[in-house]
Amino acid sequence: MSATPAPLSTHVPELGALELLLAVVRLGSLGRAAAELGITQPAASARIAAMERQIGVTLLERSPRGSRPTEAGALVAEWAAQVVGAAQALDAGISALRERRDARLRVSASLTVAEYLMPGWLLALHAALPGTAVTLRAANSTEVAAQVLDGEADLGFVEGLRLPSGLDGAVVAHDRLLLIVAPTHRWARRRAPVSPDEVAATPLILREQGSGTREVLNAALAPSGGLTEPLLTLASTTALKSAATSGAGPAVLSELAVADELATGRLVAVPVSGLDLQRPLRAVWPKGAKPKGPARELLSLIRAKRATRAGAQPG
Repeated sequence: MSATPAPLSTHVPELGALELLLAVVRLGSLGRAAAELGITQPAASARIAAMERQIGVTLLERSPRGSRPTEAGALVAEWAAQVVGAAQALDAGISALRERRDARLRVSASLTVAEYLMPGWLLALHAALPGTAVTLRAANSTEVAAQVLDGEADLGFVEGLRLPSGLDGAVVAHDRLLLIVAPTHRWARRRAPVSPDEVAATPLILREQGSGTREVLNAALAPSGGLTEPLLTLASTTALKSAATSGAGPAVLSELAVADELATGRLVAVPVSGLDLQRPLRAVWPKGAKPKGPARELLSLIRAKRATRAGAQPG
């Protein structure tokens, strides 16, 4: 077994003092060394004097022509060069580790955000920080929150009415859920809006439990007794759209997710009266830990895009 190293004695100077000594020896002048290190000559003189008292020997001989090391000072400077060199290597290593950490970003996002918003956001991040390696995982909002809490993601994006427990966050966008059907469905030709009671009593094609879509819909229909047993429960937006397009039944999906299908007429949005299906989309991170590095940059870019869109809307 290796012996436990003894603690340093009180005679060992701090790194700043050793750097000053080496600068004086190299430049031959206390004044020039002080200027190089960005301190005043009186401050440099006081630091050398304090170091001499701490070590217990005279380190420099001062004269009108400058300063040169004593015999003891030359020895201390030789040892100091090794210590300062090791500290510089440590500093370089720490910087490399920080750069490596700051050059990656792990994002976990709800399916809607991952598919319809994240590509544009990550393109903006790549333009701002081209050296950042990003990994993106898509999951439902409950799973995203768990991944952020477990340290598996640096930043998460969730749907839903409430901020998940144990996380801090900020609203970065808003979305609206739509009741959609195939053009052949009887609701596609209906003139009067569907009531919340009708929606609650109708078996729907829905996302799984834990999704932000399901949470918002459950809350909105609570006064009508909540959702009845779903017609189908599917874990992806693409599967829901396919089932609705085939005429299997009504589905509830993000407006972002069905924009193309509505524009081409493959799906029809059914008006619903008295039902608030707006929902916030949030960025989330562990409580008390503010986003850093690429995560902070991504949030800044998202906020800038949101502000630009808001400013472009007519008043």
